[in-house]
Amino acid sequence: MATPPASQPTPEKILQIGLGFWASKTLLSAVELGVFTALGDGPLPPAALRSRTGVGERAARDFFDALLALGLLERGADGAYANTADTALFLDRRRPGYIGGILEMANARLYPFWGALTDALRTGRPQNEMAAGGENPFAALYQDPDRLRGFLRAMTGISLGSARAIAAGFPFDRHRVVADIGCAQGGVVGQIALRHPHLRGTGFDLPPVQPVFEEYMAALGLAARVAFHAGDFWADPLPPADVLVLGHILHDGSREEKKRLLAKAFAALPPGGGYRP
Repeated sequence: MATPPASQPTPEKILQIGLGFWASKTLLSAVELGVFTALGDGPLPPAALRSRTGVGERAARDFFDALLALGLLERGADGAYANTADTALFLDRRRPGYIGGILEMANARLYPFWGALTDALRTGRPQNEMAAGGENPFAALYQDPDRLRGFLRAMTGISLGSARAIAAGFPFDRHRVVADIGCAQGGVVGQIALRHPHLRGTGFDLPPVQPVFEEYMAALGLAARVAFHAGDFWADPLPPADVLVLGHILHDGSREEKKRLLAKAFAALPPGGGYRP
């Protein structure tokens, strides 16, 4: 029997990676323009969807069809566009499962920074907000209410899946109080409190976060059980709780800072308590 010929090299994978930003930017722009939110109440014909999103007539058909080809929209026999099950659940800003905050931040901040990757590799210099004058990007971010709100929504978007997994998998039935350290909008403690009605929760973050956190808790119906505690987790003692959640914060510090933060977490926990990094 003849040996089948060896597979021939193909540029497919190389081109998919190299041109992957085409699909990425199409999705990011669709989120920015509110395409999936516009379709949240049901299918729309092309002209109505264009009107709702502000997409120009020349680009509309190709843009919406690109989203269709990417599997992000569906189209009925009447030509109307509709969300898929996934985009309806996760990309409609009015739904509690919305994860688009992280995509909004990717579009506004991360996408341009990654465009400067070659310069970063050559020079070793940061390409984010610090590149302009050495300012800590978080210091600038927390002074701008609009940018801060977008960042906090982004943290909810990137954390929602893991938050639900933690809420389902950790034995919270043994505990009464949980504190989310560096809570941002409160996506993690919110999901935990929703799943475990016996728990009381605390969100611990810098003072400018408080109104965004409290607004989000009110939207989830948790204002009576989950409260905000203002503080700086690098400088201040952590609030006492049976369980501490440290979400997306340990990677920001040096090795010594991480060790000090974990030591403070240990000090805040009662015997039998725990934490989820």
